[in-house]
Amino acid sequence: MKTLKKLALGCVAVLALAGNCAFAASEGIAWDKAPNKTNDLGALQNGAKLFVNYCLNCHSAAFMRYNRLTDIGLTEQQIKDNLLFATDKVGETMKAAIDPKQAKDWFGGNPPDLTLMARSRAGAGGSGADYLYTYLRTYYRDETKATGWNNLAFPNVGMPHVLWELQGAREPVYDTIEEHGQKVAVFKSWKQISPGTMTPLQYDQAMGDLVGYMQWMAEPAQNTRVRVGVWVLMFLLILTFVAWRLNAAFWKDVK
Repeated sequence: MKTLKKLALGCVAVLALAGNCAFAASEGIAWDKAPNKTNDLGALQNGAKLFVNYCLNCHSAAFMRYNRLTDIGLTEQQIKDNLLFATDKVGETMKAAIDPKQAKDWFGGNPPDLTLMARSRAGAGGSGADYLYTYLRTYYRDETKATGWNNLAFPNVGMPHVLWELQGAREPVYDTIEEHGQKVAVFKSWKQISPGTMTPLQYDQAMGDLVGYMQWMAEPAQNTRVRVGVWVLMFLLILTFVAWRLNAAFWKDVK
């Protein structure tokens, strides 16, 4: 009986989470197209640095090991010197620095693992990379929220803007239009309240690097798989041509 009760409660929790995600997606703005940087080693290395410095404090990447970063051109010594925390080893997985109990007290739950986030967040608005690229660039000041921040791509988001020092503080500017006989506020542009350490262009490029790294992290073998797939298709095409000509040669005297 207890097992059935736990199962029922789990189903209710999943449905509630799905409802919140659907609500966020329906109220959010259109997603911007993320730049494809999964083949740019320099961008991936910069994205890995941003991920470790800003994301790994709260979010884990439990299915990714540090030594896998050698695939994007880093040596194990560079990983040790620049990306590891004091107690980490190169062969360990990327674990969050935050204590799970503290995370639950601060945020109401443990922040999600980000290893597969670039794949799992795909939807009608675009790919998971498009969502992340839009999400990381649409934070704005909202004093009505406990964190002081809100997000156009995910309204009422619980996560604060951890990259605000790079981007600075902004607020959205809206236009009012009439739709179906009612006045509706439509997002128009951004107003910079205070500058960040990066220009808007530099910040967009940095977020492109970060999203590119998260996209690569979600499937490190993706580029290899695509290259192998192209060669396999070419081989099958040639084999089909050879088989067709052999068939014609074998049956040319048969009427």
